[in-house]
Amino acid sequence: MAQKHILILLAIFLSLLFESSLAKHNSQTKTYIESSCNGTLYPNLCIRCLNKFSHSTVKGPQHLAQLALSVSLSRALQTRVYLLNVVKELKTTDRNNKRIYLTVQDCVNQINDSVDQLSQAIKELKRLNQFSTIINDKVLWHISNVETWVSTALTDASSCVQSFPGRRMSKRVATIKVRAKNVAEVTSNALALFQSYASRYKLAAAGTTKKP
Repeated sequence: MAQKHILILLAIFLSLLFESSLAKHNSQTKTYIESSCNGTLYPNLCIRCLNKFSHSTVKGPQHLAQLALSVSLSRALQTRVYLLNVVKELKTTDRNNKRIYLTVQDCVNQINDSVDQLSQAIKELKRLNQFSTIINDKVLWHISNVETWVSTALTDASSCVQSFPGRRMSKRVATIKVRAKNVAEVTSNALALFQSYASRYKLAAAGTTKKP
C-alpha cells in the first residue's frame, strides 16, 4: 500500500515538474517572439499572429521568419477566397457597377500574385536550411530572392488597399480594404523578420569581402 502511495506521489511530482518546465519554455518562446516583433512596423499584430506558436519550439530567427511567412500566405489565401466570392456576387447582383467590379477583379489579381510570391519565398527560405552557417554567393542569391518575392507580395497587397481611396465606402468595399491591409501588414512584418535573420549573413559576407 505504501509503495502505491509513493508511485502516486511520484506521478504527481513528475506531472508538476513537466507542467513547470512547459510553462517556462512557453514563457521563453513568448519573450523571444515579442523581442523579435519589436523590430517590425506592426509589433502588436506580429505578436498576436506568432504567439500561437509559443507552445511549440521556435528554433531561431530563420524558423520565426518561416512561421511569419506562413501566416502571411494563410491570410493572402483567405483574402483571395473572399475576393473571388465578391467578384461572383458582383457578376450576378450588381452588374451596373462596372467600376467596382473591375477594381475588385484587379485586387484578385494582385492578391493572387501575392500568394504566388509568398509561396516562392517560403520554398526558397527552406532551401537556405541546407547551407547552415556557410557564407557564399549562392546563399546571398537565395536571400535576395526571398527579399524580392516578399517585397513584391507586399507591394501587390498594398496596391489593392490603395485601389479604394477615401473613407466613405460600402461595407463590402471596407471589408475588402481591411482584409487586403491585413495581408500587407503581416507581409511587412514577415519581411522585417526575414531581413533581421538575413542580416547576419550579409554582415558576414561584408566582413569576408573586406579581408585582404
